[in-house]
Amino acid sequence: MPKGVMWRIEDQIGVYGFGATAVLGIPPISTPDEAATRLGDYPSPVTLVACPLMHGTGLFSALGTLMQGGTVVLLPARKFDPDSLWTEVTRHRVTRIAIVGLPFAAPMFEALETNPGRWDTSCVRLIGSSGAMWSLENKQGLLKHMPQAILADAFASSEAIGMGASISQRGDEAQTAKFVVGPNCAVFTEDHRRVEPGSGERGMAAVSGHLPLGYYKDEEKTRRTFPTIEGKRWSIPGDWATVNADGTLSLLGRGSQCINTGGEKVFSEEVEEALKLHPAVRDAAVIGAPDPRFGERICALIELKQGALAPDLREIAVHVKAHLADYKAPRALVIIESMGRAPNGKLDYKALKARALAELGVQVE
Repeated sequence: MPKGVMWRIEDQIGVYGFGATAVLGIPPISTPDEAATRLGDYPSPVTLVACPLMHGTGLFSALGTLMQGGTVVLLPARKFDPDSLWTEVTRHRVTRIAIVGLPFAAPMFEALETNPGRWDTSCVRLIGSSGAMWSLENKQGLLKHMPQAILADAFASSEAIGMGASISQRGDEAQTAKFVVGPNCAVFTEDHRRVEPGSGERGMAAVSGHLPLGYYKDEEKTRRTFPTIEGKRWSIPGDWATVNADGTLSLLGRGSQCINTGGEKVFSEEVEEALKLHPAVRDAAVIGAPDPRFGERICALIELKQGALAPDLREIAVHVKAHLADYKAPRALVIIESMGRAPNGKLDYKALKARALAELGVQVE
């Protein structure tokens, strides 16, 4: 079942700066009366929410638009379709688009590449994403078609808003998974020590300030995720990161998808992003398969681009080693027709692991 995160209205508005949009230079509302009087001072946004409203990215994007006196546009079908998205962008003169990383951005770019000049995207000023990796290569591709747009990649989750942000514009695209930390963000080790910038130590990203009350009917998960550290309440949803010497964060991935191979921790997301750079790979997932020597071995599941020739395991391993340490290269490969992503862009790792192990002939008790 989806997790239920309980937000108070005041915290829900406050976490987004009381109506502010930093990347567009819109300041927060200081008094309730200002909410109405300021509507004529800024153009009202027209936001197309491409992801489901049950997802934090979709819900917060819709509410934020309505609080600014704007218009929310929803896709006509229940299933995401990039052609339909660009058609609605053109029809409603959409100024903002809310997506969940590469699962949405990749087919959006493919549609523009396949149909040059079909849609007028000159109205788009901002594409905002949160909840999944968004690659540098895709951002560059989208900006080629929309040089006027700003791409805002937020490091956040339903229970932790404002951990970091990555802003890309034409000619100034941010690296994949590298974020400028938010004012209330820190990275803590498992024993609640702050990670020092440039130390190379890994920790879990945390945010304080306006936070939800917790998880609906799950006191134990609430206790684990919202600890008190340094006298303040924090939200630590489980995203691992390192702190670079300049204070920026490099996101590694969610701890629940961490693979322990020969004592080394490998995060699925970082290997998946490397796999997606292969010219034949449209989408990818990485799971840990049982291994008698290393405990777990890295198994890659890949979905091919249309018409692409299937690479073998050796080719995939060499490709990954060109981007990551050798021990992070896949030792098993399964090619599937579709990743079967959910409407919110998420992968069902449990189902994918069962499918991969069945393909590899691995028996799991």
